[in-house]
Amino acid sequence: MATPTSPTKRSSSISSPAAGRPPQAVKFSRRTSSGRIVSLSRDDELDMSGEFSGQNDYINYTVLMPPTPDNQPMAESTGPSTSADSKRDTSRGYKSTRFGSDTQRPGDGGGGGGGSGGAKIDRGLSLMKSNNKSMLLRSQTSDFDHTRWLFESKGKYGIGNAYWQEDLEDEYDGGMSMEDFMDKPWKPLTRKVKVPPGVLSPYRLLIVLRMVALSLFLYWRVANPNQDAMWLWGMSIVCELWFAFSWLLDILPKFNPINRATDLAALTDKFDRPSPSNPHGRSDLPGVDVMVSTADPEKEPPLVTANTILSILAVDYPVEKLSCYISDDGGAILTFEAMAEAINFAQVWVPFCRKHNIEPRNPESYFSLKSDPTKNKKRSDFVKDRRWIKREYDEFKVRINGLPEVIRRRCDSYNSREEKKAKQLAREKNGGVLPEEPIKVTKATWMADGTHWPGTWFNPGTDHTKGDHAGILQIMSKVPENEPVLGHPDEKKLDFSGIDIRLPMFAYVSREKRPGYDHNKKAGAMNALVRASAILSNGPFILNLDCDHYIYNSKAIKEGMCFMMDRGGDRICYIQFPQRFEGIDPSDRYANHNTVFFDGNMRALDGLQGPVYVGTGCMFRRFALYGFLPPRANEYEGLFGQIKTPAQNVQMQSEDEDSDTQPLTSHPDLSLPKKFGNSSMLTESIPIAEFQGRPLADHISIKNGRPPGALLLPRPPLDAPTVAEAVAVISCWYEDKTEWGSRIGWIYGSVTEDVVTGYRMHNRGWRSVYCITKRDAFRGSAPINLTDRLHQVLRWATGSVEIFFSRNNALLGSRRLKFLQRIAYLNVGIYPFTSVFLSVYCFLPALSLFSGQFIVQSLNISFLSYLLIITITLCLISLLEVKWSGVGLEEWWRNEQFWVIGGTSAHLAAVLQGLLKVVAGIEISFTLTSKSTAEDEDDIYADLYVVKWTSLFIMPLTIMVVNIVSVVIGFSRTVYSEIPQWSKLLGGVFFSFWVLAHMYPFAKGLMGRRGRVPTIVYVWSGLVSITVSLLWISINPPDNSPTASGGNIQI
Repeated sequence: MATPTSPTKRSSSISSPAAGRPPQAVKFSRRTSSGRIVSLSRDDELDMSGEFSGQNDYINYTVLMPPTPDNQPMAESTGPSTSADSKRDTSRGYKSTRFGSDTQRPGDGGGGGGGSGGAKIDRGLSLMKSNNKSMLLRSQTSDFDHTRWLFESKGKYGIGNAYWQEDLEDEYDGGMSMEDFMDKPWKPLTRKVKVPPGVLSPYRLLIVLRMVALSLFLYWRVANPNQDAMWLWGMSIVCELWFAFSWLLDILPKFNPINRATDLAALTDKFDRPSPSNPHGRSDLPGVDVMVSTADPEKEPPLVTANTILSILAVDYPVEKLSCYISDDGGAILTFEAMAEAINFAQVWVPFCRKHNIEPRNPESYFSLKSDPTKNKKRSDFVKDRRWIKREYDEFKVRINGLPEVIRRRCDSYNSREEKKAKQLAREKNGGVLPEEPIKVTKATWMADGTHWPGTWFNPGTDHTKGDHAGILQIMSKVPENEPVLGHPDEKKLDFSGIDIRLPMFAYVSREKRPGYDHNKKAGAMNALVRASAILSNGPFILNLDCDHYIYNSKAIKEGMCFMMDRGGDRICYIQFPQRFEGIDPSDRYANHNTVFFDGNMRALDGLQGPVYVGTGCMFRRFALYGFLPPRANEYEGLFGQIKTPAQNVQMQSEDEDSDTQPLTSHPDLSLPKKFGNSSMLTESIPIAEFQGRPLADHISIKNGRPPGALLLPRPPLDAPTVAEAVAVISCWYEDKTEWGSRIGWIYGSVTEDVVTGYRMHNRGWRSVYCITKRDAFRGSAPINLTDRLHQVLRWATGSVEIFFSRNNALLGSRRLKFLQRIAYLNVGIYPFTSVFLSVYCFLPALSLFSGQFIVQSLNISFLSYLLIITITLCLISLLEVKWSGVGLEEWWRNEQFWVIGGTSAHLAAVLQGLLKVVAGIEISFTLTSKSTAEDEDDIYADLYVVKWTSLFIMPLTIMVVNIVSVVIGFSRTVYSEIPQWSKLLGGVFFSFWVLAHMYPFAKGLMGRRGRVPTIVYVWSGLVSITVSLLWISINPPDNSPTASGGNIQI
């Protein structure tokens, strides 16, 4: 190490011409590769070979400054250095001084004797003040050894964001400090996580191999007909050709599955941290309007809806940027008063969740958790707070459950009072005598303040039925203040000191309904909410939830916002989250979780143009929902869409630098008042929502962005004219002569309005994103009863048939739709038609056993080889699909089983209903999925065993009975035949058992609870099967066997 001496000694010793070597007071050393410190002084006889070899290397020195970003070279000095210059250079330190190397040898001239002496003195001073950095040069490259310099300088690292030496802070020019290095680099908010090539490459290869094998197999089947049973061969080959086509439609969009990840920390740093544009650290995130829809409090219990609202109000998102709306399409006072009770309870529930970081924030789900509630809880008052809030929630549930009786008693009381008034008035008019005619008094429904309920009454009356009532808009929670409102200790309640106790804005909405208007079911209700929210809050993003789907992950909205606010986010129309369900039986008998679709198909579509919209758990961009085009889009031409060109008819930005950061005010659609209706406030809100929904323009790669800090202004409070305008836009006549439902908002004309709405956005060039979070974003309920499940599937399939026969067919899509995305949407409209071929194919094994024939002439090696290859490749494809999607094998098998059950029942009925609507114009009515449970509250899966007969049971039940009987008949035929054809029996029995294996969950559903099926049923089933088989053998005896004369049975 270099040991400094006094400046006087250093100057005298170095200026002496006879010295010829460094002074003895200075010791030179270096660290070896083993870590030892060795001396490099002249007094020590060391081997200088290698890195430090060379004559008098320790005398010739070079002073270099560390390669810091602000270290700029200076012009080389040709004259002698003065003491002032030396002092100025040394005082500047690392900031802007760099000394070049001096390779002058002893005895060489240096531009004159005086100049040489001055240079030697200056070099000596530089040597002592730089701690002898000449020994830190690499001899081969003359580069500065920064690592060794850090060691020689006793750990003084220079300047940077890792270490800052406080005592040298004044020596650097420009007043630099540590804060100058603390600006974090720009980071993306999301990233793509590709499927490992070791899984995806074999997956794609197997798909291609199966396509080739399937083509060869179908060619062989067509070229080798069964001459003995052409009718059986013809039916089978038609079905197999359709199955191959259907499989291609399903598998081709799965060629490019991807995963995505978000960075919530980067989102917080970018939007919620103090910055020059946001000095107070307020949130710069855009607003979000959460919309919940409900229709019938009997099928959708108010307690379930109230828990959903509570989970929304407690979500982890800036309170002043969040608004919640509920659409009660039934106009029920029960839902209205349940929401009022929920807001009162939210005043303690929401701060409790914020104080203790509760997950999930649905109180019913939270208090039902089986895990330890104290896990990761560090506040000493948590147990006391949880006990108190649990008691409050129990009282809240009792109040909600008692609301129907409370409302009914109140209505009876007010109606009795009105009846007394009417009788008294009649008596006064009749001279003090009560008239003989009975006095009719309308049985009204009353609110708590003694006024009539404007919605649906318990006893329907004029202007007070489900299809005929006034519009209702009630703001139950006002617009919150822009600054946090901190709580305080309260002996009666909890200690919310330092906790923000504000609630987001909440509004109850029930649109106006009148006879003679088509209200368009859920789609019409959602469009009414879109218009009302545009007037009241105008959040640039809309989160759509069903009343039974609550927020399970309090950061779910922020997860979706990462995609919207990232670069390229201005082209995203919606973020679809997967649906997760609770209350499903452990075996998932009817594939209610639907994980093959949500984790397989949807993840694969995310690698194309984006997933389809599935009706709930979706965050929309309001501007895209209005029907506008994206800021940038591509068109795909060619047979397979392989030619990609930028779309020409998208509005181009001007060349002005600030054009990307200015609100959009000149969109051609904004000049058409009939398009959005006659509300000027609604029209004026559109460019504001578009501008606020843009990503942050904080990087050169961000296009169409907004400046930082543009969303820091507080929202103005609501006034009476604004609320009155919101009531006007939910009237039933507002949509007349507008494009609501045809181009704007949710699209009308289909039972599955969700799929059509997403398709129209993709057709305009928008793209969507599938957001799978580590913790489920949302959770809901699903029907576990067989009848309810089939009716749900019937509704979906009917909507798909309607899509196929409408202008929303993917075959008629624009060139902005990617080829594989078009295939996926085409499959959405075609898949129900597979039920026709599937039903026929399920009867083929029975027909084969009845007739003694098979779909092929014989089970030869070619047929079995093709069948084996196709089956093995399908199994391998399924295994790899399970691998990249994360679906379990049992879930995959349950999906296959219910595909057959639903295909032979609900899908077949949907095709018939769809054809009736298209051909005959018969309207289709759907059954609302029930969210309530069975009466047996001791068993949470009681609904699973309830058997509710429906006509959808007929076809699958017939298939099961026919196949069971056919197996018995086929076996009897073969046994009684003189020349048994066991190969045909084996083929028929194998396929019959394939059908029955897929129908097993359906059979369990018909049996009800285990053990309740009497034994006599099995006995009679066996006797009937044997009897029918013997009768069939008598009528149609086997070949080469003696026939019975006169149709009598001979044994």
